[in-house]
Order: sequence, then structure tokens, then C-alpha cells
Amino acid sequence: MSNVAIDRVRDKDALPPSLFEQVMTTAEKIRQRAFEVFQRRSDAGDRSLDDWLQAEREVILSPESELIEKDGKFRVRVAVPGFDAQDLRVTAIPGALVVRAKAKHKHEKSEGEVYFCEFGQRQLFRWLDLPAPINPDTVTANLEQGILQLTAAKAVDSASKVKAIAAA
Repeated sequence: MSNVAIDRVRDKDALPPSLFEQVMTTAEKIRQRAFEVFQRRSDAGDRSLDDWLQAEREVILSPESELIEKDGKFRVRVAVPGFDAQDLRVTAIPGALVVRAKAKHKHEKSEGEVYFCEFGQRQLFRWLDLPAPINPDTVTANLEQGILQLTAAKAVDSASKVKAIAAA
């Protein structure tokens, strides 16, 4: 099992500049690709949503995931086959978990002549909105057999603490 680094953001309204920049850059790549798809279509029908969704699938990998809540914690599993722990970047913010990864593939001359290769630069992005706020300081991330496992404790607000103390 490999530990994955986590960026923790405690202010729910502040995204780290690197995450914000990646979201904006990725959105621009999708927009450009959607326009290319539109230009290649011969019919004039309005299928802009279809064009956008096709472009999104081509530009980024949005992996299969699951979210489970149990005992005041969220457990998230994300399929990230082919990515190593150092390729992955997790950002924990009070209302969401964000998983990003980039992997590059290149051939060395000593490998021989390459006739076919579909491994390329791959970009993975998954924004997981959570049904309740979390405490970013409690988030853990581990990679095992191509599955990223995240655990995050739900945030305890001050009103809940007061009710718990009053009930005691």
C-alpha cells in the first residue's frame, strides 16, 4: 500500500491556485475540442451538449468511483489503474475531494522499434462533492492495486458540540 500526498484546504471558498489553474486550463482544452467536433460535423443541428460531452471524454479521464458514509466518516474508492502514487494528487476541501493525476509515457531507443502504442499522456480528474462538510485535516489517501482509497471524517460543527455537551 502506498501513501498519496494530500493538499489540505481549510477555507471552503478558496481553491489552491494550482487547482484553479488546472480547472481553467482543462475547461479551455475541452472548449477547444468541442469546437473542433462541431466543425467536423456536417449537419447543422444543435448538438452542442453532445459535442461538449464527447470533448470532455477525450480530454480527461473521469474514473469510476464510490462514496460510502459510515460511523461519521466518508470512504471513497477511485479506480486509478496505471497510475503510481507519485502521479496522484488529492486535494481535500471542506465540501469536496478532488483527485488529479498526470502520467506520461515515452519509449527509450533501447526498447526497439515501436509500431503501435496507445499509452500517451493521460490526465485524470475527478471532483467528488460530499453530502456533508469534512475536516480536511483528517483525510487519508492510500493506493493499492490501482484503487485510490480516501477516508475523511465529517466535520463537527459547534452546534453539534453544544448539543452533545448539553446531552451529557
